[in-house]
Amino acid sequence: MAILKPPRLRRGDVIGLISPASTPLPAEKIDKGARYLEGLGYRVKVGEHAASQHGYFAGTDAERVSDLNAMLNDSQVRAIFAIRGGYGSPRLLPFVDYNAVRRQPKIVVGFSDITGLQLALFRRTGLVTFSGPLPGVEFWQKPDPYTEEHFWRLLTSSRRVGPLRNPNQEPLRTRIGGRAQGRLLGGNLSLVISSLGTRFSPDYEGAILVLEDVNEEFHRVDRMFAQLRNAGILDRISGLVLGLFTHCKPADVAKPHLTLAEIFKEVLSWMSVAAVEGFQYGHVARKLTLPSRFSTAGTTRRRMRRNLPS
Repeated sequence: MAILKPPRLRRGDVIGLISPASTPLPAEKIDKGARYLEGLGYRVKVGEHAASQHGYFAGTDAERVSDLNAMLNDSQVRAIFAIRGGYGSPRLLPFVDYNAVRRQPKIVVGFSDITGLQLALFRRTGLVTFSGPLPGVEFWQKPDPYTEEHFWRLLTSSRRVGPLRNPNQEPLRTRIGGRAQGRLLGGNLSLVISSLGTRFSPDYEGAILVLEDVNEEFHRVDRMFAQLRNAGILDRISGLVLGLFTHCKPADVAKPHLTLAEIFKEVLSWMSVAAVEGFQYGHVARKLTLPSRFSTAGTTRRRMRRNLPS
């Protein structure tokens, strides 16, 4: 499959803001996120239904996909940022204008629930997207400097990105030593699982799989990894990167359960490919931004490197 790489972002470019999943609350997050981007020299266009509400969605499916397709077809818009995640992006996938993506590849940014949309864009068009901070989550207030610097370096630089390394104070633990090379794919574990078996799930053969999640009970994390195993995904990847599993807990602390560390230990016993844990990516203020694209990776005793081509 041909890989579509969108042009880098330049000051003065138009960034489209949309809500493909849940409504940004409070609504001031939209205005403050837009002002942050404008303060950096970008022009901003906000989707018509970005602040709409329909249950736990930012408007109906038709309204949300209308905003997305409008941005994809707008020749002035160079990048599309999801304002927040939440829930709902997989409902839009059959109605996305993938032909518009092929005609004019654009930067698409999101994480968490937006993983569903990003996996579909890669599967259907080969578009490189970016899993990273959002205007209504990290950028509507003062963002973490490390998060901010790494994000804009990836989106605006025409140079080779180089290794994706944790901040110095955030340890990265090698769990299975070795070397791996492949596409960097994945994102939120729950959304990776929900796409399996659909025409919107990418081919994980030889990929380096990066996973994170938030607010999941331990037995559900266990179940999702078992699904990856049963679907043959863990047999096909070339490497595994465990990001941060934030605020995950047992369903009932008083009842017998496996801890997250015990679950990961058992999952890794099913595998023989290179694997690391503690990658600074997920539902935290300080995080790396990840592109879905070809990469190379290797592990040593202390770290796993991913060298990304320009």
